[in-house]
Order: sequence, then C-alpha cells, then structure tokens
Amino acid sequence: MTDGNKRPIKEFRAGCIRASIWLKEREKDGRTIDTHSVRIEKRFFDEKTKEWKASDCFFVDELPRLRLVAERAFEFIVLRDSSDALGEKSRA
Repeated sequence: MTDGNKRPIKEFRAGCIRASIWLKEREKDGRTIDTHSVRIEKRFFDEKTKEWKASDCFFVDELPRLRLVAERAFEFIVLRDSSDALGEKSRA
C-alpha cells in the first residue's frame, strides 16, 4: 500500500484517528489511471514501552471520529476523480 518511501497524497485527522490516502498509477487499456487506497489507524502512546504505536481497533466512543475521517477520505477521492474526468487533473 505504501509503495516504498512515498507519502500519502492526503491525510485527514480527528484526534488520534487518521485516514491516509495513497495514490497508485496503473496502466489499463493503454491508459494511465489513478487508483486510491485508504488506511485508517489510531495512534497512541504506549506507557509500558514508551513508544508511539498504531492500531486498527477502535473503541465505541472513537467510532464517530473514524466515520468522520472515512467520509472526508471518500469525499476527497470522489471529488478528485470527478475533476480528473473533466480534465482538471490536480494533485493534492
């Protein structure tokens, strides 16, 4: 998903929850097309190990923030794809 050391093209955060959007260009029928993937994770500091860690498990009270970053990621991708279809290709 993270294609080497490349960075996500966009991130949305709500508290400790983050959605990262990754772009990969692929060839299809002789054309280059953009495909997107989204990684959603929760970052937290582990007091025992004194390290920052990531998790893909969420408590029930974190679900509204998860929903928010997921919706923003979806909106970003859909609007970006719409712009691309109109010939307004833009990179975030």
